[in-house]
Amino acid sequence: MRLHPEVEEALANNQPVVALESTVITHGLPRPTNLELARKLEQAVREEGAVPATIAILEGEIWVGLTDFQLEAIAFAAHVEKASLWNLAAILTQGKHAGTTVATTAFLAHKAGISVFATGGIGGVHPAGSGQASYDESADLFELSRTPIAVVSAGPKSILDLAATLERLESYGVSLLGYQTNKLPAFHTRESPFDLPARVETPAEAAAVFAQARRLLPGATLVMNPVSRGLEWAQVQSWVEQANQEAARSGIHGKALTPFLLSRLAELSGGVTVEVNLRLLEENSRLAARIAAALSQLRV
Repeated sequence: MRLHPEVEEALANNQPVVALESTVITHGLPRPTNLELARKLEQAVREEGAVPATIAILEGEIWVGLTDFQLEAIAFAAHVEKASLWNLAAILTQGKHAGTTVATTAFLAHKAGISVFATGGIGGVHPAGSGQASYDESADLFELSRTPIAVVSAGPKSILDLAATLERLESYGVSLLGYQTNKLPAFHTRESPFDLPARVETPAEAAAVFAQARRLLPGATLVMNPVSRGLEWAQVQSWVEQANQEAARSGIHGKALTPFLLSRLAELSGGVTVEVNLRLLEENSRLAARIAAALSQLRV
């Protein structure tokens, strides 16, 4: 694992650092929008007083914090893997490029000593019969149960079974916080019908709850930050149902399902879901930086 000198210095001096994932760069957006977003998220973190640490794998080496040259390299590389925990060792051994998923980014950020991680939406439990040959649950949930890191997201992706995902998070003992909300945000939607167990109003309060959880519990604290301008719950669910039916008819399942569903939502919404996704990624990065700054003050 190689730390960017700026990240290493910030961690050594108890300055706020925010980890950022890289699959949104490598697999989430077309070129050159992916590179533009990567730079924008890092700038947003800096504007809020923290050091960004985008995590990616380049030629089999883990990098925590990328130079602009490395950001460009990972954004435009011809062959890039998606690094989850089950293939991470093979990717490193075989010297490949890879973007890191939520689960892998959380794992590597914690190993590097970073306490706060910003992402878009977490993975979860897929609905039964949504083109899956069998039960499908994201590795994000289990990783969140065993890694003590604060994760800022806009909730589970809207294509998921939110009730089952919420139950799973409860079963795993993941601390859940609604940021200025009592309802579970659903990625493209500000709120869903599902209640959250706790609410915080400020970055300082979120940092204090995470600090307490880290003293007591083995897992993550998930800070759910509703996007400022999202789509209506009923409309998104209608599109999700249509996309799932199309996936089932086409035999799309497994790893191919999530990219298909998100792409289909973008088409059905006329590109609005992509606009919302870009908005929430920046908003989550800014909130994560504020929480990281508050956390660094708590340690003084």
